[in-house]
Amino acid sequence: MTTRSNELNQQFETRSDWAEGFKKSLPVAMGYLPAGIAFGVLAQVAGIPMWAVIMLSTVLYAGAAQYACLPMLSAGLPIGNIATNIAAINLRHVFYGMPLLKYLPKQKLAKTYCLFALTDETFSIITSLPNESRQALMLPISLFNQSWWVLASAIGVLIGSALSDMVPHLDFALVCLFAILAYEQFQSIKRYFSIGIAVVSLVAASLFTSNWLLLVAITICMLLILARGIWTQRSLTGGNHEQ
Repeated sequence: MTTRSNELNQQFETRSDWAEGFKKSLPVAMGYLPAGIAFGVLAQVAGIPMWAVIMLSTVLYAGAAQYACLPMLSAGLPIGNIATNIAAINLRHVFYGMPLLKYLPKQKLAKTYCLFALTDETFSIITSLPNESRQALMLPISLFNQSWWVLASAIGVLIGSALSDMVPHLDFALVCLFAILAYEQFQSIKRYFSIGIAVVSLVAASLFTSNWLLLVAITICMLLILARGIWTQRSLTGGNHEQ
């Protein structure tokens, strides 16, 4: 009886986690649907076939990188150039993964998928959850978020250029999504340091280049974060020695 009861409780908890993960993914869906549809429309206008659009949303699954891919694919750039640009854009995901490593699912396949599917929006939701809920909800939230993006991309391709003619500048939808998520994350955590680093890095990068603005800004952010980490570690070490 005890074993049977434990199994029923585990099944209930699993279903509850997936239901909760679906609810947590709904705010992301509100942003992913217009942004994903915009990507699908722009891809269709650029002449990218539907199967390739769905493959990009399934295998690459990186909104900003997918938008950046469109002009490069249309121009027929070598795969090496495209891969280098995508790697630079997605470099930030390395920092996303570090604080969440201990909350990854225990199953190897689920763990690998969650690392792959860790986007800006998923990171924002996971880090706003209580620590005890993160591991159980990471897989459902990651899977539902990607499902919204793939669905939206497919809808965008089906709608085609008609929507592009009616609503210009659709590619700005992703920027709006990032801005909303950043604001919600700030309201939840109230950390000014990250905003200050981003602003300083962008301003500094704009003084040096315009063609490589994103890459230079990300590099400056990394250096400032590392400098702060080293300074904090030394301050803690110095304090311990004084004690």
